[in-house]
Amino acid sequence: MADVSKDTEKKISQLQLMEQSMQGLSMQKQQFQLQQVEVESAMKELENVEEAYKIVGNIMVLSKKADIKEELSSKKEIIELRVKNLEKQENHMRDKASKLQNEILKEMKQD
Repeated sequence: MADVSKDTEKKISQLQLMEQSMQGLSMQKQQFQLQQVEVESAMKELENVEEAYKIVGNIMVLSKKADIKEELSSKKEIIELRVKNLEKQENHMRDKASKLQNEILKEMKQD
C-alpha cells in the first residue's frame, strides 16, 4: 500500500474520533431509553394502585397519585426530547463520518 498523505492521515484520525463520539452518543441514548421504559412501567403500575409512594432521599413518602403521575409525565417528556436530540446528533455525525470516509477512500485510491 502506498504512503498515505498527512491530510489523509488527519482525516482518518478525525473519522476515528467521530466513531468514538457516535459510540458515546449511542450509549447515552440507550441509557435514556432505559429510563424511558422504567418511567412508562411506573406509570402503568400507578394506574393499578390506590396509594402511591415516592422515594425522597433515603425514605419513601406517601404522595398524591396525581402528583406522581404529573412528575412521571414530565420526566417522560424530557427523556423523549433528549432521545430525539441524541438521535439527531447521531444522524448528523453519521452523515459527516460517511462523507469523510468517502473522501478518505477516494484519496487512498488516487495514491
